[in-house]
Amino acid sequence: MGIKVSSDPQHSQSEWFFVPGTQALAATNLVLSQLFCNLEAGCSNPRPALYPRNLLEHKPCTGWVRGSASLWTCSALHLDSRPTPTALLPSSGSESNSHSAMSSCSRVALVTGANKGIGYTIVRDLCRLFSGDVVLTARDEARGRVAVQQLQAEGLSPRFHQLDITDLQSIRALRDFLRKEYGGLDVLVNNAGIAFQAADITPFHIQAEVTMKTNFDGTRDVCTELLPLMRPGGRVVNVSSMESLRALKSCSPELQQKFRSETITEEELVGLMKKFVEDTKKGVHQKEGWPSTAYGVTKIGVTVLSRIQARHLSEQRGGDKILLNACCPGWVRTDMAGPNATKSPEEGAETPVYLALLPPDAEGPHGQFVVEKRVEQW
Repeated sequence: MGIKVSSDPQHSQSEWFFVPGTQALAATNLVLSQLFCNLEAGCSNPRPALYPRNLLEHKPCTGWVRGSASLWTCSALHLDSRPTPTALLPSSGSESNSHSAMSSCSRVALVTGANKGIGYTIVRDLCRLFSGDVVLTARDEARGRVAVQQLQAEGLSPRFHQLDITDLQSIRALRDFLRKEYGGLDVLVNNAGIAFQAADITPFHIQAEVTMKTNFDGTRDVCTELLPLMRPGGRVVNVSSMESLRALKSCSPELQQKFRSETITEEELVGLMKKFVEDTKKGVHQKEGWPSTAYGVTKIGVTVLSRIQARHLSEQRGGDKILLNACCPGWVRTDMAGPNATKSPEEGAETPVYLALLPPDAEGPHGQFVVEKRVEQW
């Protein structure tokens, strides 16, 4: 029995095999030019490679096994009985080098805060639905690797990279990894975030400062470093919350007008977020028109930041058709929301994954706040 290289979805009986003992490729019915297509343009690695046309229902899985056949190395892995994208790469060099060559030409999706809850489920869904590698990131490396192992036990193949979105050095290390391994980024899901429990006795001004540092400042820093890596057709999803809309409606009319402005700048938004934290320290936040919800205000920041970022993308990279949106996953049963929430993590992941996988010809949504896969009026 040979090592299966590919199965063309249009000709399911036509498969290529390495034939043991002969070090040759054998196939039925199809010629090589029909079964394989050239590597996508833009690969930074010049080594020749051929990819089979065997994406089935846009649900490929990627992986590596090593085989020998004269000048070529077979790279393939079959998961869940689905065809997978494979490559024939020159056998010179180490296996790790072969993986780097493959990675530099692969599409890649990345999810922050993904070792549990909604982020974990988003990674699982992307592993099943996204045509390319999926990188799971987590602040705690040990917990992140456990999450990867759990997904591998399900037959999925995520990669892991440590990321603390409150640490600029950590963000830049991830940026450098993506640049080196993939040359860019195709899908970014900013899911990482925190919230204090309602019964928490931590002083409100501390809650405001800590929550702002992660939810708004951290998300903004990730975008600052990674958005320049987004390739044409990329998708960016900033996970916000309906609490942002509720908090907005509890703001003073003056603040509401500022947050709804179509011309607000990122610098102006940053200034407003800083003012909220400073007002809580002075004990005057309510007098200044702010609601008493640190989480809600930080998510106002995320939603408005998304609107600003989308505007910039349209102005500066309009031809690249990158779509960026904020969304609310709903009230989901996680460590953050508690066991009484109405949605499962699987249900909570639906809208973020929908936005992450908007088809290539989609014109929108873009710069919107999306709830239950529908645009919510901001």
